[in-house]
Amino acid sequence: MGSNINLFKLCSALRVLGYFMILLFAAIVALSYYAVVLITWGPLLFHSPLRLPSFFSAFFVLLLFHILLILLTWSYIMVVLNDPGSVPHNWRHHQQQQLRSDFNLETAPPTPSPAYCSRCQNGKPPRCHHCSICQRCVLKMDHHCIWVVNCVGARNYKYFLLFLLYTFLETTLDCLALVPSFIRFFGGNKNHSLSPGGFAVIFLASILNLAFALSLLCFVVMHISLLLSNTTSVEVFGTKKALWLFPLFSKEDLENIPALRGIDFPTRSDVDV
Repeated sequence: MGSNINLFKLCSALRVLGYFMILLFAAIVALSYYAVVLITWGPLLFHSPLRLPSFFSAFFVLLLFHILLILLTWSYIMVVLNDPGSVPHNWRHHQQQQLRSDFNLETAPPTPSPAYCSRCQNGKPPRCHHCSICQRCVLKMDHHCIWVVNCVGARNYKYFLLFLLYTFLETTLDCLALVPSFIRFFGGNKNHSLSPGGFAVIFLASILNLAFALSLLCFVVMHISLLLSNTTSVEVFGTKKALWLFPLFSKEDLENIPALRGIDFPTRSDVDV
């Protein structure tokens, strides 16, 4: 009885929570913009003589800030709106075999045994997994991300990785850009124009950006290592999220994930060796 319980159904509310996470993301971006641009570096840019080093410093910081902001927002929109890749209706394993024959993929690794998704009533290509939150199978599924209200898979993984990278760089830049405000506020400079309310905004923005920068650094390193090894998060941690923090794999994962079986695995073409 217990083995038939789908724990992911208990997390269906994560899809609704994801829309709140989008609003939270927008609020953090707005707070950081207010602290970095409107309070700290904007006034320095527009009230400094053109020849002073402070003018060029402000121009460089604001230029880099806006470039990274555009790139991370663009990547975020792309990963939210783009489909991660779904299995065609009535897909069957023989179609993949025919595709391999048409392209004469003699150096490709052996194809894993055919798999079938009983919930989707459809075949499952290799590295495809069923997402109980999205209620469908996703091609080369990495994970379901509540921050983007979407699965991360074959067709939007690039956007997700770029979003992680640009957000890490932006939050790191924000932390460094707000350091001068702390120095002026606590350094005994009587001429600073920073009000207690403005300092509270800068302090909150600094804490949030520092927390995100440290956590994103771990994610960036992890996903780059996965990218270099041609592996997904599911293939590393398994499909059972309840076991992710424990040195355990479920029986289903050991039987169904090729990377865990150790029999079928990706290889480089002979021409690349």
